[in-house]
Amino acid sequence: MKYLTNDKLLIVGAGGMIGSNLVQSALMLGLTPNICLYDIYEPGVHGVYDEMEQCAVPGANLSYYAPAVEDMNDPEKVAEAAKKAFTGAKYIISSGGAPRKAGMTREDLLKGNCKIAADFGENIKKYCPDVEHVVVIFNPADVTALTALIHSGLKPNQLTSLAALDSTRLQQALAHEFGVQQDKVTGAHTYGGHGEQMAVFASQVKVDGKPLSEFNISEERWAQIKHDTIQGGSNIIKLRGRSSFQSPAYQAVKMIEGAMGGTPFTWPAGCYVNCDTCGYKNVMMA
Repeated sequence: MKYLTNDKLLIVGAGGMIGSNLVQSALMLGLTPNICLYDIYEPGVHGVYDEMEQCAVPGANLSYYAPAVEDMNDPEKVAEAAKKAFTGAKYIISSGGAPRKAGMTREDLLKGNCKIAADFGENIKKYCPDVEHVVVIFNPADVTALTALIHSGLKPNQLTSLAALDSTRLQQALAHEFGVQQDKVTGAHTYGGHGEQMAVFASQVKVDGKPLSEFNISEERWAQIKHDTIQGGSNIIKLRGRSSFQSPAYQAVKMIEGAMGGTPFTWPAGCYVNCDTCGYKNVMMA
């Protein structure tokens, strides 16, 4: 199997649903054979490691690190495992935060996940300061990514956050609305925050090459599509009983693929912004 690079890719939170899908997507897309799995819960990441090896992907060179179950609350043992995992990593994707559950907003995760993000950034600074690119995908991603960036000491262009899913949800809704294959809808982009703060744009949307404006969609129908897009993540929780894991994993791996020099990533991504003229100072946003 041909791989894009031989550089070490570290998956943080690899024992979880997003993390396990990150590992599999990275292997299936042929990013690198050298993938390291890290989690603080040893049985979970051990199980993912075993399953991925049992896929028997040609050329794969997997490793995993985690503190023993009895050492999960021992800072020294956790630090030892982190050092082994982070050392030498050139690319990192972190899903190592608590997931959103039914009835929760992304902001409900703020305190706990920001502490995780700070520790994550410190591990980068200590063990892999020469990392090429980092993608943060645990909620609230704009805040956790900024926290990780501050603590890592990386340059702003070395760390991005996942922000594509609202746009792919808009693309999906429009494809269903007009009965076309999903990739026939282009220019379906959303920006800003999740939820009610989201800006959903129609001006650049084309459906099978035709501007959306030519379809004479009613204001009421467009408002419903916007609403469905904004509530897309919550709807997944209602349907499946847990937050999204396959779509964020795939899009995050595609982001890292672009950073590795592979297929360019064309969906929105969360980036550091410090622009007095624009009115934004020291924030992560798409």
